[in-house]
Amino acid sequence: MTLPFNRYQEIASIAARFVPDEGEYQTDVEGLVISRRSTPSAPCHGSYRPCLAMVVQGKKSVQLGSDRIDYEPGSYLLTSLDLPVTWRVVEASPELPHFCMTLAINSEKLLDLLGRINMQRPSAAAAAQRGIVVNDATPEMSDAAVRLLRLLDSPSDIAAMAPLIEQEILYRVLIGPAGDQLVNMAIADSQGNRIARAIGWLRENFAKTLRIEELAEHVNMSASSFHHHFKSITAMTPVQYQKQLRLHEARRLMLFERLDAGTAGHRVGYQSPSQFSREYSRLYGASPARDVEALLETAAAG
Repeated sequence: MTLPFNRYQEIASIAARFVPDEGEYQTDVEGLVISRRSTPSAPCHGSYRPCLAMVVQGKKSVQLGSDRIDYEPGSYLLTSLDLPVTWRVVEASPELPHFCMTLAINSEKLLDLLGRINMQRPSAAAAAQRGIVVNDATPEMSDAAVRLLRLLDSPSDIAAMAPLIEQEILYRVLIGPAGDQLVNMAIADSQGNRIARAIGWLRENFAKTLRIEELAEHVNMSASSFHHHFKSITAMTPVQYQKQLRLHEARRLMLFERLDAGTAGHRVGYQSPSQFSREYSRLYGASPARDVEALLETAAAG
């Protein structure tokens, strides 16, 4: 594929002006975030919500369950569900910082667009596709991305033009190879939408005991079908998904609310402190106390 480097260079130039320092910047365009990093990063744990992301300079890697997904300029990453992931910037320098633009996907806007175009219902095979995919960005998509970023220099045009360009970007995704994922996300009785509703329940109730049969019934699926589709889409079992939610929240509680490990583990649903410490160490590579101490030291040094 021949990359339209001029488009990405223009986006990077705009990003550099609006994000002069490390970190993320919520732009004046609703749902549009630009991130900047000048060095490769250590693995970062967090959650991806439904969005479209384009790296415009540098390279990035995302770990979803056992899957590693790499993307760089010339491609886009589509996340169609709320998913716990581990990500890292793998290529960046002070001279050529890593820039990534992320556009949140609004389900109401997506449904409105689907109501005005003739989209075929996804095949059964498409229903089991991963909730995160990477595909080549077409020239039309990257051109729309440039025009969306240019609006940052014309704030008075944002209210009128941003929704139109956002709709164009969604349309380009819908008619491309990742279109089925978006349709599955929106259609109420699709398997993808049912798994999305199950994920919503897990996020609200991650500290509760998980009973697969009850959750499957909640989203109108058999237990076997639910388990199969959940793992196909998320690259995790429901129990593994819940575990990551619990551990991410426990880490947040220790970092920002300064809870001790025992209290944080119990707060997120662990009855056994030793099990909590063991599973935390397996995910983050250090015991809860050592991990939090290292994170606080890094924050203080920065």
